[in-house]
Amino acid sequence: MCLLTLAVSIPALKPPPCKESCPQASTLQLGVFFAGLYIVALGNGGTKPNISTIGADQFDEFDAKERMHKLSFFNWWFFSIFLGTLFAFTVLVYLQDNVGWAIGYGIPTIGLVISVAIFLVGTPFYRHKVPQGSSFVKMARVLVAAAKKWRLKLPSDPKELHELDLGVYEKKRNFRIDSTNSMRFLNKAAVKGGSDTKWSLCCVTQVEETKQILRMLPILVTMFIPCTIISQTNTLFVKQGTTLNRHMGRHFQIPPASLGAFVTLTMLICVVLYDRYFVKIMKLWTKNPRGITLLQRMGFGLLLHIVTMLAACFIEKKRLSVARNHGLDRSGGQVPLTIFILLPQFVLMGVADAFLVVGKIEFFYDQAPESMKSLGTSFSLTAYGVGNFLSSFLLAFVSNISKRRGKGWILNNLNASRLDYYYVFLAILGVINFILFLALSRIYIYKLDLSKSFDVVTEDRGASDCQAESKS
Repeated sequence: MCLLTLAVSIPALKPPPCKESCPQASTLQLGVFFAGLYIVALGNGGTKPNISTIGADQFDEFDAKERMHKLSFFNWWFFSIFLGTLFAFTVLVYLQDNVGWAIGYGIPTIGLVISVAIFLVGTPFYRHKVPQGSSFVKMARVLVAAAKKWRLKLPSDPKELHELDLGVYEKKRNFRIDSTNSMRFLNKAAVKGGSDTKWSLCCVTQVEETKQILRMLPILVTMFIPCTIISQTNTLFVKQGTTLNRHMGRHFQIPPASLGAFVTLTMLICVVLYDRYFVKIMKLWTKNPRGITLLQRMGFGLLLHIVTMLAACFIEKKRLSVARNHGLDRSGGQVPLTIFILLPQFVLMGVADAFLVVGKIEFFYDQAPESMKSLGTSFSLTAYGVGNFLSSFLLAFVSNISKRRGKGWILNNLNASRLDYYYVFLAILGVINFILFLALSRIYIYKLDLSKSFDVVTEDRGASDCQAESKS
């Protein structure tokens, strides 16, 4: 962020202002700017999967009361993120457009400095989980050990498989997982006999943790299309806004990027309503402490994404109709419609994200093994990365194909484009993806809530201790 701020502040590091034409940026100027962007991306790779994980880890799974509070954590975690996003879409975007990029980048830079200071001060008071090594190495050991023992037969009794004593897991505040019959081939990694190295023999818990990660991968794949749809909020939706009347009153113009604030504002409202009312109402009916399952929450968000794309299609048809009536499809220029006609698609996207975005990160965190929570959380963020790349690919692919076969769907002059066709195309992809998601959801096996079984074991031990004391 310091590099980005310098790149728009120091004259030598920023291109000269545009006059009749915009001078090209030098190699040094591009290098400094993109170095800042890529360092931000690198930093996000470290912070985003871990900040939410360490936040959720502050709730003790072994404490029934804290375990219940944890169910609301991700709702309020995202509520705080949405507040920051709302500030960015309103105040920062306005400052960047009307005051200068130096102020626009400088404010979040100062905010990050303050955040790092708060984080460092708070670090001694956090609950820290002991590092348990690379998740990828653990899973690789299971796969290699299972492949080495592919000829061995599995014992009829799962208790004959290799497993560590319960005390080892209790010391680490972790759970021991019993063997299951899903992906039985991997159970061979825990078959005793032959070499006992880490790459030849794995404990049952390690095998089951690998299964839990592998079970989430198909669900992860179904998140790519929704993240592609989400990326339209900051790309094509904003570009539509640049063609419309953005005036509010005589002097104030709404920056097109500020329309994203309506997505954020809708998400803020929906998250509160979801946590305070929807969950309580649904809990009475389903008896589920979350109200509905995580996959049901995600599925409802996927369905709303399809509705959003269809709404965007109809709004775009209206915009194009007005543009053609005024001859703007040939000349370009501003369409005599208020920018607020785009409001429904932004609001619908906000409602959809309140279900999908929060549910997605909670699902991958909740279903990941205790020792691989950060990896699970990173799955949610990986979906965004793939979705953004997929969005760029689809945009270029559809644009090239449509140009070859006649009139292009996506042109520099949006008034001559057919974005409505492209939105229908995304809606169709969403429908196909939704059907696949439903099929995978029906066969998905949720991770066993081991904390409840721990409560039972603790109660049994307590009862045994009481009986022993009464006898003595």
